[in-house]
Amino acid sequence: MTKKRAPGTDNGTKRAKSVDPRAYSRLVVDGAKQTPSRAMLRAVGFQDADFAKPQIGVASTWANLTPCNMHINELAHQAVAGADAAGGKGVLFNTITVSDGISMGSPGMRYSLVSREVIADSIETVVAAEGFDGFVALGGCDKNMPGCAIAMARLNRPSVFVYGGTIRPGAKRRDIVAVFEAVGGHAAGTVSDVELLDVERTAIPGPGSCGGMYTANTMASAIEALGLSLPDSSAQEAVGSPKRDDSRRAGEAVVKLVKMGLRPSDILSKRAFENAITMTIALSGSTNAVLHLLAIAHAARVKLSLEDFTRIGKRVPVLADLRPSGHYLMSELIAIGGIQPLMKRLLARGLLHGDCMTVTGKTLAQNLARVPDYPSDQQIVRTFENPVKKDSHLVVLKGNLAADGAVAKISGKEGLTFEGPARVFDGEERATAAILAGQVKGGDVVVIRYEAQRAALACVRC
Repeated sequence: MTKKRAPGTDNGTKRAKSVDPRAYSRLVVDGAKQTPSRAMLRAVGFQDADFAKPQIGVASTWANLTPCNMHINELAHQAVAGADAAGGKGVLFNTITVSDGISMGSPGMRYSLVSREVIADSIETVVAAEGFDGFVALGGCDKNMPGCAIAMARLNRPSVFVYGGTIRPGAKRRDIVAVFEAVGGHAAGTVSDVELLDVERTAIPGPGSCGGMYTANTMASAIEALGLSLPDSSAQEAVGSPKRDDSRRAGEAVVKLVKMGLRPSDILSKRAFENAITMTIALSGSTNAVLHLLAIAHAARVKLSLEDFTRIGKRVPVLADLRPSGHYLMSELIAIGGIQPLMKRLLARGLLHGDCMTVTGKTLAQNLARVPDYPSDQQIVRTFENPVKKDSHLVVLKGNLAADGAVAKISGKEGLTFEGPARVFDGEERATAAILAGQVKGGDVVVIRYEAQRAALACVRC
């Protein structure tokens, strides 16, 4: 049965037996009728030979708004160079980003999730309008990463996602959460003004996404497990030659995918999403992965639900002792081999589907075949016999506060139940002001209403 697609997309169509690597660009640049198009492209640097090459878009989420994305244009230029070297013609374009870390605690945070859709829409718009035969998408923050993946699924043109990379640790192994904790300590009187300023000045040393298994590193790992990025793309620091090499290889890979005719619809199966859920659990990833994986699956026309997270969570343990619930930073995981050895362990245990196709043109099992194990003395990734938690930390809840379901992150130390007086606030700002003013006491249950895209309830224990 043919699947209906939005205008400007082609997911669900059958691929021709002989692949035309210029199936889209020739409609824009070939023939006398398109002479005006070629004339305009010459002004931006096209030469005669470029019009006969596959056109490769490079979607950059660069912005000098946040450390997560401040370096991404350098990586985008590497992707363009890789596409050019492989026989394509790379064309760079930009889209927006916003920072959760900056807008958090203010009304601006209400724009964060909406930005994901704006980013997906803008990439889809440019790629479809300009007739790109394939594209690279580079993201480095909470919402632009799933936005890139949603666009890849919608467009269904050969494409590769590149993660911008994690930030290096600040002084005393500080990261962004150390700053939030210092604010809480300052409100409680345990952190002085001088100490708070020192944390502010030293926690964020340069480019890269938040340094623990927060949303950015979680989604990078999930997207790699989906098969949409090259091996190790999710486990590299933002600064350094490995990330530049990854970006260049992504440009080369897209040209190869265009010639092969390998599209996201060949990769984004239900089993691929199960792999992404498994990796999110094993890495103790962010609850936002649930939100984003459901949205990516919807764009890919794959049926995924909260029940899938529950089903998979019953058999997959938490193995990585990573912040915020654990002790270690992403840079420290990278130093012992990143996520690939963990993927290989999960595959050997029967917890990953090794037959899933990836953007390398090989299956997940083929990609992992020669990956070495972690050093024997490392303590970041536990064994199956000694997990951080024997089942998932992502728990789906249903009840009168969330009839359609809610997601909680349970480390296993909370106990089976809790109760206390409900402190209800209309909006995050009022709740934050009350907490900082000492009006919320230990044992209180904080209920925050009217946040996110629709009126919703969020319940956490103090």
